[in-house]
Amino acid sequence: MKYSEAIKPISYLKTHASEVIREVSNNRETMIITHNGEAKVVVQDIHLYEQTQDSLALLKMLAQSSASIKKGQFKPIQESFSNLENRIADKIEK
Repeated sequence: MKYSEAIKPISYLKTHASEVIREVSNNRETMIITHNGEAKVVVQDIHLYEQTQDSLALLKMLAQSSASIKKGQFKPIQESFSNLENRIADKIEK
């Protein structure tokens, strides 16, 4: 669904709350609610929201990784794997 088709006034939400929830969750869509002609809130399926949050977290990690690489703050892969192997060996011995 296009966002332009998913814009509803708050009065629609008030009178059709159950229908809005059912539609948003069944179709995994997003609905924009307006108040006094301005977009104010977004009603979104919880699974779509979680997926969006996960995507944002991954993008943040990528941005942080890129910044670290630019600053030279990284280890060669062999050193990283060697450190992991040592930590695993230490845990097994205990």
